[in-house]
Amino acid sequence: MHWRFCKEGSTQYFSAQVPGTVQQDLLRHHKIPNPYWSTNVDSIQWVGKTNWIYQTQFDYPVQAPAKNHIQLIFEGIDTYAAIYFNNILLGTTDNMFRTWKFDISKLVKLQNNVLKVILYNVDQRADSIAKQYPTVLPCENTRNFVRKAQYQFGWDFAPRILTLGIWKPVTIVEGEEKEQVLTKHPTIELVQQVDSIGSSFYFKINKQAVFMKGANWVPADMFLPAISHDRYRHLLVAAKQAGVNMLRVWGGGIYEQDIFYQLCDSLGIYVWQDLMFAGAMYPSDSSFKQSVFAELNDNIKRLRKYQCIVLWCGNNEIDEAWHNWGWTKSYQLSDASKNELWNAYQLFFEKEIPALIHQLDDRPYIASSPKIGWGNDTSVYSGDMHYWGVWWGMEPISTYAKKVPRFMSEYGMQSVPNKKSLIKFLSNKDLHLAAPALLAHQKHATGFATINAYLKQENLTYSSFDTYIQATQQLQSKAVAIAATTQLHAAPYCMGSLVWQWNDCWPAISWSIIDYYGAKKKAYYTLKHIYNKPIKTK
Repeated sequence: MHWRFCKEGSTQYFSAQVPGTVQQDLLRHHKIPNPYWSTNVDSIQWVGKTNWIYQTQFDYPVQAPAKNHIQLIFEGIDTYAAIYFNNILLGTTDNMFRTWKFDISKLVKLQNNVLKVILYNVDQRADSIAKQYPTVLPCENTRNFVRKAQYQFGWDFAPRILTLGIWKPVTIVEGEEKEQVLTKHPTIELVQQVDSIGSSFYFKINKQAVFMKGANWVPADMFLPAISHDRYRHLLVAAKQAGVNMLRVWGGGIYEQDIFYQLCDSLGIYVWQDLMFAGAMYPSDSSFKQSVFAELNDNIKRLRKYQCIVLWCGNNEIDEAWHNWGWTKSYQLSDASKNELWNAYQLFFEKEIPALIHQLDDRPYIASSPKIGWGNDTSVYSGDMHYWGVWWGMEPISTYAKKVPRFMSEYGMQSVPNKKSLIKFLSNKDLHLAAPALLAHQKHATGFATINAYLKQENLTYSSFDTYIQATQQLQSKAVAIAATTQLHAAPYCMGSLVWQWNDCWPAISWSIIDYYGAKKKAYYTLKHIYNKPIKTK
């Protein structure tokens, strides 16, 4: 299919690539500057606030017997769209994670079929849904109302780029689709047993306890269709070579592309799979829930054939946020509101979602990660832990030697990428700490101040920008070395160590071990050295 696109209301069409995004198409036609260069990300925000039209025309030599069932299948549309086929509205979409199927048997012609997709801007939709919602839902913006990758609304390692597009393949299928044959996977047990200290948290694979050495995985680009198979391969082979045996697919991104799981299967890397919910309270009305149930049905059926998956996790940090982030105060929640929100949360993540998953797959499920926030002392003795006392809490990195949980599912320290990477998105005049272009690529509110405070704590000095880069990578390397070594040596008390974060979604100053361009930071080699040593567990 040859696609073309235009801004709604315009008659000027340009060639388009599907799968793709509007932003990538505009960039190819030099209609926007490279969003990753310098401070350009601010100048492309209009794209996500506009409606766009994608159109293609094709002939379809219909075979007589097949005429009874011809399906048009969109594997992924980002996000709000109306789909017209030969001027008939087939339907509308509102969930980026779903597969959309339409019966076109009675509409398809031998020649000149016209398929048109109108993509609607996300902000407007999200804001209007939020305004109509009867309860205040804690969230820093209206992303929680949209079934779209949450990091694209901006995160502490990601810019705000609201992509739109037909981001996965479009196909036409004749006849009935074959039901997928269920494949065997290893027997997996997540052992959460109350003991004399607290409660364990470890994986048994084929009845063997396995210490999980690994990292958190985020989407490898802001523009998802831009991630080539080679880039997935580079990042995952690097993980395998570093001794990584687990990656956690973080809940603010996407249910990954099949190539990710295929590679993890072949490399022997286990996958902890979050569902796509992070750090907010989500709607509990029936239309939102039905959309999520359809999304889970599509994705779990797609992913359950992969042996690498060892855990489904309902969300990232919502339980912790509810109990520790001060939402009651900042959102002025009444007691009635609090009860309503928490009951809705428990019903959704602790009853309805696991019930649906257990119908589709028999691997373990937990409602949230972590179970207990790092500010609470019991988090060290029970369940998995996201330890941010170092970094957010400004505690010295030596604290990693004392705060050893049963399973560390997040911890980390920021660093600046290698100079070779920096000059791919900054000009030479911007290679200094006060440069607005450099600051535009640091998305944590106090990122540089925090790095600088830790450099001081650790007596890591620098005399130039080049030595500053080295000092930050030395800092990250040292933090990771203390944490990973301590956690591995604490087996079998501690049975998992996952650093935040393995990779980057754009050129950034972040916690990544491998930067956006695939270049390894010093901490990569440190982890590789630690992870490749054998662990003695009882």
